[in-house]
Amino acid sequence: MIPVLLKAALPKIHAGGDLPDVSLTRDVVALDADHVTTYAALCGFPRKDTLPLTYPHLLAFRLHLEIMADRAFPFPAIGTVHLENSITQHRPIALTEALQVTARPDNLRRHAKGQVFDLLTTVHSAGELVWEETSTFLRRGPGDESAPGGTTYDEARPNGTVWQLPGNLGRRYAGISGDHNPIHLYGLTAKAFGFPRQIAHGMWSLARCVGALENRLHHQVRVDVAFKKPILLPGSVAFGSMPTDDGYAFSLTDPRNGAPHLVGRTVRT
Repeated sequence: MIPVLLKAALPKIHAGGDLPDVSLTRDVVALDADHVTTYAALCGFPRKDTLPLTYPHLLAFRLHLEIMADRAFPFPAIGTVHLENSITQHRPIALTEALQVTARPDNLRRHAKGQVFDLLTTVHSAGELVWEETSTFLRRGPGDESAPGGTTYDEARPNGTVWQLPGNLGRRYAGISGDHNPIHLYGLTAKAFGFPRQIAHGMWSLARCVGALENRLHHQVRVDVAFKKPILLPGSVAFGSMPTDDGYAFSLTDPRNGAPHLVGRTVRT
């Protein structure tokens, strides 16, 4: 995975152009029960004979990197900010299933702080669509103040749950996910990119929230999240959730001042 990450991080010759018309697929992806168990434990999911709701993102991560490593892709991976994520689980996925995972870029558009684009992922089992995801990324640059803003969510105040996060959390998640972006690994490597110390992966923070809610979610569900403020490691975060008409609102905030790290919702589909 690391060579692909390094290639995706290289500056682009044709920077700022259109997204390439490319779609990549992994066929017959077998699941590793031990790997799933390790992921579930790190992200706070209950142990089951089905995949944690966010786990298929890991199966697509290499495809995402390969897309961004493509010579025709207009932006390098390093410096690209994960703004939002939306996952739809059409049904639980058993550990015994073999999956087909496909990813493609889509919908390059203007943003107040530059340009945003989506990476779309679909997961099929024996021809059946079982899971899909839209990951939205920002590339900072000249912006368009008239461009649409991001998604808004109901406020979920902290409910007294505070999670203490160790300094090696980013390295542990990188070992499971393959996402070895240096901003997540060590204070020294994070400082090279303008952070005071290493930060947690956004997809870990989303997974940790979903893990806390999963036993209360319908098996057909969509999870939407907006990433706000980076979570510095080591550190602590306050979790909050509240029921809505068709699911839950949830959040992670700074327990010292209430600043949001992420806000999201679940919706029964």
